[in-house]
Amino acid sequence: MQVNYATLEQTIAALTAGEQDEVALMATLACEIHHADQRFDWTGFYRVTEPELLKIGPYQGGHGCLVIPFSRGVCGACARSGAVQLVDDVDAFPGHIACASSTRSELVLPVRNAAGDLLGVLDIDSDQPAAFTAQDATALQAILDKVFAQAIRS
Repeated sequence: MQVNYATLEQTIAALTAGEQDEVALMATLACEIHHADQRFDWTGFYRVTEPELLKIGPYQGGHGCLVIPFSRGVCGACARSGAVQLVDDVDAFPGHIACASSTRSELVLPVRNAAGDLLGVLDIDSDQPAAFTAQDATALQAILDKVFAQAIRS
């Protein structure tokens, strides 16, 4: 089952209309995105809680890492650079943090509010190698940008 991003975007827009609380938005998106595609084995947010530090936020799937510094892993690389990280083979990524031994590929996207502040990252893991495409990254980033433009730090 591949994601129908147009339908996913409409569903998320309807569910989040008028909501400004970033944690409520993250919880809703984690659920909707996770259940949109069977490639998505773990779907969740890591929130910027201190300078150079991410802490786990709302997610779907097994346990995630509780704390990730900007200096480590795929999520840290996304937070540090502000760029999407599309990783076909996590074992080949220098400094990858293995929160789950089943993870084979990963897609991490920056989450920003309307002011451009980095709120965190969206991390999607798959137990399949090379599970994600540039199309996934583009479509999901567009959804994140629209939804979090309305966010106010909680």
